[in-house]
Amino acid sequence: MTKMTTEDAVLYLKYRPKSLDEIVGHQTLIKMLKSQLSKGAAQPLSRSLLFHGPTGCGKTTLGRIVAAELGAKGSDVTEVDSADFRGIDTIREIRRNSAYKPLESPCRVWILDECHRLTNDSQAALLKALEDTPSHVYFILCTTEPQKLLPTIRGRCADYQVQPLNDKGMKILLKKIVRAEGESLDKKIYDQIIQDSLGHPRNALQILAQVLAVSEEQRLEVAKKTAELESEIIELCRALTGLADWYKVAGILKGLKGEDPEKIRRAVLGYCQTILLSKNEDHLTAAVMEEFLEPFYNTGFPGLVFACYSVMHSAD
Repeated sequence: MTKMTTEDAVLYLKYRPKSLDEIVGHQTLIKMLKSQLSKGAAQPLSRSLLFHGPTGCGKTTLGRIVAAELGAKGSDVTEVDSADFRGIDTIREIRRNSAYKPLESPCRVWILDECHRLTNDSQAALLKALEDTPSHVYFILCTTEPQKLLPTIRGRCADYQVQPLNDKGMKILLKKIVRAEGESLDKKIYDQIIQDSLGHPRNALQILAQVLAVSEEQRLEVAKKTAELESEIIELCRALTGLADWYKVAGILKGLKGEDPEKIRRAVLGYCQTILLSKNEDHLTAAVMEEFLEPFYNTGFPGLVFACYSVMHSAD
């Protein structure tokens, strides 16, 4: 069996959709975008768009595809990761540059990724840009946490929620890529990947890459190792919401050391959300969510440990 190269192993990059027709799932959203992008549309595309939803579900990919559908290319498409700057000067520069006509396209497009991380001053400056958008400019905002944006910014943008894939959609996506790789997988492995990915295509393709990188005899074992990690995270969720003692929580955290703290944070929030939506009140679960609302981008694993400790302390 031929081993995958490092480049091939990044399947979510290798098979990133390049057109709306290549996107699996999101039928209503895709239909709406196609209608708004069509010539003579009754409701043309807004100059300011907001794509929001969980990490790894295709928000930035959709932004890039929309830019391409608008005909923007080369230097007329600028992608800014808001996690890397947070400064008002960058937004002011965008506002200045937006006055210039495109060089090689019918329009200019700015894609602002993780835009919820902008400071309040930066968001205020961005709002001004959204209010005075030239006719040749489009702004595409992408975020996992739209509630952190100023209400006035959200009000200026056309709102598009990007949902996780359901099991059927995820299986279609996985089978499509497995066929393209000239491979085949047992149903048990498909089911395991679908279960572990929680509806997030990027998660699923990262797991799939690990599975395809080993011999056929090892594939189910590799898929199950990922499931074991998910089980540890679920155990942490149960401990936090079930008034376990700190000794138990600390033991679980030691087993999770080295894992992505953001993935764990999102899993805890999702677990708590399910509990709250199934009950009238649950103050402890709400307290857990409160400690996990802020991302761990800057604090990493120590931030996760402190959030868990704070939950235990608040329950005393």
